Amino acid sequence: MLVLFFDRIGWPTSLPTSEKGSFTKSVLREKLKALEKLCASDDLPLRPGVEKFIDDALGEGVPVAILATYGRNGEKISRSIVEKLGPERTSKINIVGKDEVERSLYGQLVLGEGVASSLDEQLTKEVQKAASAEKQRIAEEVASLLKLSVDINTPSKSSEKIIATLRAGAEYVGCDVQNCILVAGSQPSVIAAERIGMPCIVVRSSLTARAEFHSAKAIMDGFGDTDLTISKLLSKRWS
Repeated sequence: MLVLFFDRIGWPTSLPTSEKGSFTKSVLREKLKALEKLCASDDLPLRPGVEKFIDDALGEGVPVAILATYGRNGEKISRSIVEKLGPERTSKINIVGKDEVERSLYGQLVLGEGVASSLDEQLTKEVQKAASAEKQRIAEEVASLLKLSVDINTPSKSSEKIIATLRAGAEYVGCDVQNCILVAGSQPSVIAAERIGMPCIVVRSSLTARAEFHSAKAIMDGFGDTDLTISKLLSKRWS
């Protein structure tokens, strides 16, 4: 997006073409620094209603996990936002970052962090790879008859990272994934939740106001009486 931006408005006249890549990286670094500073300041308040939402969850005995590791702006920024909840709240919730994912049982067995995967796990991976390759071969044969082009995609590293975080979060709160509810705000997390059978509710933002989330159980505009509340979650009244 940044390259498209400069292609449209024009690059600095003194910038050699060969240095566009390094220039773009430096701009992104400065942008991230500015964002980190903004998130750590009092100028960026929490979303209205989110504090009451968490308080109500804790009051009802609902375990809460905040997944900080796959945020689009990085874990450091995610954690700085979480800190705005205050120490009393954060002491009662599970904050799942990269280290927590790697220490989880799922992270150790499937991602190979901490301990080696068991023989059964390795065999399962090989079977999945073989099955995926066979499905692709059959699909290509059918496609050749129909003169089509197909590609059965395997999960991307980004998708696997989100799935690992979701499973680790479920592990830390002590619930099966199907008994958890993900409150999400982006399409990748919704897709990952669907893949592992975790119910998902989307809370829109200005960036996703027009996006469609077909696999979400419900789509809300915010937190509060007319939108997402703990009572609605507990009674499964999504709308």
